[in-house]
Amino acid sequence: MKKIFTRMNITIFILLTEIAFLSIIIYQATHILPHLTLMSYFISTFLVIYIVKNNEEESSYKISWLIIVMAIPIGGTILYLLFKNQRPSMQMRKRFKKEQEIIKPLLLCYHNQAKILDKRIDGIVQYIQNTSNYPIYQNTRTKYYPFGQFMFDDMLIALKSAEKFIFLEYFTINEGEMWNKILEILVDKAVQGIEVRLTYDSIGSFKLFSRHYRKKLEEKKIKVTTFNPFVPILAVIMNNRNHRKIMIIDGKTAFNGGINISDEYINKTHPLGIWKDTGIKIEGSAIWNLTLMFIEMWNASCKQGERIIKPLLYKYDFSYKNEDGFIQPFGDTPLDKETLGENVYVEILNQAKNYVYVFTPYLIISEKMCFALKMAAKRGVNVSVCLPSIPDNKIVFRISRSYYHELIKAGVKIFEYTPGFVHGKVFVSDDEIAIVGTINLDFRSLYLHFECATLMYKTKTIINIKEDAITTMANSRQIQEQDIKRTFLGKLLDATLRLIAPML
Repeated sequence: MKKIFTRMNITIFILLTEIAFLSIIIYQATHILPHLTLMSYFISTFLVIYIVKNNEEESSYKISWLIIVMAIPIGGTILYLLFKNQRPSMQMRKRFKKEQEIIKPLLLCYHNQAKILDKRIDGIVQYIQNTSNYPIYQNTRTKYYPFGQFMFDDMLIALKSAEKFIFLEYFTINEGEMWNKILEILVDKAVQGIEVRLTYDSIGSFKLFSRHYRKKLEEKKIKVTTFNPFVPILAVIMNNRNHRKIMIIDGKTAFNGGINISDEYINKTHPLGIWKDTGIKIEGSAIWNLTLMFIEMWNASCKQGERIIKPLLYKYDFSYKNEDGFIQPFGDTPLDKETLGENVYVEILNQAKNYVYVFTPYLIISEKMCFALKMAAKRGVNVSVCLPSIPDNKIVFRISRSYYHELIKAGVKIFEYTPGFVHGKVFVSDDEIAIVGTINLDFRSLYLHFECATLMYKTKTIINIKEDAITTMANSRQIQEQDIKRTFLGKLLDATLRLIAPML
């Protein structure tokens, strides 16, 4: 009985019941309202005009809804009214706006006013700061990790050295060797009186974090909060997830990248072959961006009595000077109408002169991103994109592959990592600029999720990232046009999947 009535099974049953109930309503409405022909035509026509004139939504997202509404006017209208909104709830927006007003002056006042001489790169940096408030820094050093297991070793060393506080913010935390070793240190540090705070995404960490498990952590003096607690109700707000991966120790050391806390990320288990993920360690002034990013998320998600009242207590003042380039950790949110992560990626492609190497697990992209990839290649830039050869989701994998033909035809080089699954999210270009973070090339990351990344300009690690990209692509299979020939039915299926891709 315990195996049957698990939290997961009960949740699935509730959601399936809601889907069945919604289907019945749509079916009944579709068969009753046609008798009111004039009204049904008026409603669907008005909605089509509204969708077309709505400039806030990406065109492929609008096209998907237009087809649904025109195909089934009444049912499509009901679905649109229920699920069309991509932005977080009003309550969530108010909470974050309040915290952003507190955090913003701390970001703008406490940094070293780093200046970049290159006007084009400075334009990207200023755009990020103007949109997200996160400035750029010097006096910071970085270390790049081509695989999760290498970063994990340094994470444990940094955690053991903690003297004041440990902040963790993760999308996925699963039971296993990785989490158990981290948890052992967290419990030990919490007993010593060191402040330990953990925030996790309730869907990404659904398997592990029940109320009972969270209570156990709190009893061990680990402060825990949940982002956007999952409720088994069909609602768009459940789409807005915290996809960030951040670890901060004493304000001295921080880790960022695509690496969650689960054994496949450090290749202790191999559900999809070799797990190729990337991360970065930051030491220096730029950690302040990530610290405030964590505090904003924590305060917006926790109970009123658990808020961090004095953020400046968590700032570490570095005395050393390090001229190893420029570092700009930044966050991207669905709270505004700005697709920051996508726009920065596009601008890197637009400015590239020699090459752009990309790691991404998914390739479900907008017209804007597709055009930028193709135009860079047509200008003679070596645009190389590395994706998995072993998929974690066959439908998403098929949609990703549906973009191959037009990209390859334009000159973009597509590689599939034959040893396993690529989960890294990396852009590196011209030995000058790179981004390592959590932002995938898909609609969820670019439009719906809370994300973060670290931009580097003229740092030593950029060459390490470039070398890793070249090595990874050498261990991958380059896809040729003859490899992606499709039948008529295959093309039809791909076209259909592309239509619903923005809503997946």
